[in-house]
Amino acid sequence: MNSSSETKTTQNLKSAAVAIHEPRWVLPLADMILALVAFVLAYIARYELQILRPVFDPNRAGFAPYLPYAALYMLLLYLNYRGAGLYKPVRGRPFMAEVFIILNGITNATVVLLGVFFLFQPLVFSRLMLIYVAVIALVLLSSARVVRRIVIARLRSRGIGIERVLIIGSGEIGQAVLRVMLARKELGYLPVGYLDDDPERAAVDLGRVKAYGGLDNFEQALYESRADLVVITLKWTHHNLIMGLIDKARAVGIAVWIVPDLFQLNLRQLQVENLDGIPLLGLSESKTFRGVNRLMKRALDIGLIVLASPILLPLFFLVAMAIRLEGPGPIIYSQLRVGENGRRFKMYKFRSMIPGADKIHRELVEASGEDPRHPKIKDDPRITRVGRFIRRTSLDELPNLINVIKGQMSLVGPRPPTPDEVELYEPWHMKRLNIIPGITGLWQVSGRSDIPFEEMCLLDIYYIENWSLRLDIQILLMTLPRVLQRSGAY
Repeated sequence: MNSSSETKTTQNLKSAAVAIHEPRWVLPLADMILALVAFVLAYIARYELQILRPVFDPNRAGFAPYLPYAALYMLLLYLNYRGAGLYKPVRGRPFMAEVFIILNGITNATVVLLGVFFLFQPLVFSRLMLIYVAVIALVLLSSARVVRRIVIARLRSRGIGIERVLIIGSGEIGQAVLRVMLARKELGYLPVGYLDDDPERAAVDLGRVKAYGGLDNFEQALYESRADLVVITLKWTHHNLIMGLIDKARAVGIAVWIVPDLFQLNLRQLQVENLDGIPLLGLSESKTFRGVNRLMKRALDIGLIVLASPILLPLFFLVAMAIRLEGPGPIIYSQLRVGENGRRFKMYKFRSMIPGADKIHRELVEASGEDPRHPKIKDDPRITRVGRFIRRTSLDELPNLINVIKGQMSLVGPRPPTPDEVELYEPWHMKRLNIIPGITGLWQVSGRSDIPFEEMCLLDIYYIENWSLRLDIQILLMTLPRVLQRSGAY
């Protein structure tokens, strides 16, 4: 690449994203101001509102004597939070981890302040007020983090602060990176393309992630993708090749990250032991969906169905009546689907199409050009008038609850494919069958039918690898807004 084209590439790449510039002093300053506000509110609660314990006039104190202690409290919080790394720009830090750091800092500052009160025994002193300060500070500082996360998420949803990522290598590790970036959009990474040293993999797009071919196309891919970041997931046996790619990326001002392959081990299954200073790594078998975890998931399913039954039963009856009044044909439609570990079962749905719609399914898929592994046909002529409404509102899936009660499905999980679709799967696609299927899932709340097949698989595999009861509840809470928005539903 000559110097003029290199300059053009540099200019193109540097204009690719709009960063979120947050000066490093903003967050510490906000915490200190909120800590001072906590002191003011605590003073009002103690002396003005007199919550929990009344104050006699001789014991009534002004706020001014508390200012030195408030200043010390603010300084202690800052030192605690800076030492704990709270002000370091770390993407993906769990909210509860931030809350724990905040709580720990407040606890430490409160203990120190109590010690100061004990040593100097000032005339103005209220231990109860200090407890108020701790509680109010925890609420204010935690709430500020929630607001900050919401603002950043909104900005990134509008394309502000998004980093366009070019991934080198589409093997197991490369796909793991893709899964995280697609599933956790709040991190602010947008995978826009990949290259691979395998010619077959390098020629096939992964959903909306463009395949730019082999590694020889690296510089051209940098220019076309307008990447802000390169993530290399090649094996360490390609050391010289990796160093060459790093030099080329740095020459045009692109940041580079390297993911160590660690012999292709799944880091979530690693066990670390210490043998008198010698680190030992062991690979344990994943037990995510066994024993107690499986029982808790099942209990959540049945419990929520029982709680929602007063609402679900009338809806079930109304939809059934609407289908019956529209015309002849069965109310409930059953179709053979593939579930956990390849087990087949009949999945139940409200009929949303004309009788005999399956007979022309293959012809419609071929005519539409849709991916036969996950065909979603817009303006499908087989859909009835009632069917169009219940599909857009997802009411057609209410009978899936029968499958949940029978233990064939769960409320949350990958959508079960048909046997014909599974026959077209590649080996890595089969991983989405490693868990009981669900009515809703991560790909549904991420865009439903607008998500291409490969992205759907990546999201489903991410869900399987990162499953927790908390993640199930989060997906369920996100499902209703997505249904009401009707995005990707047809």
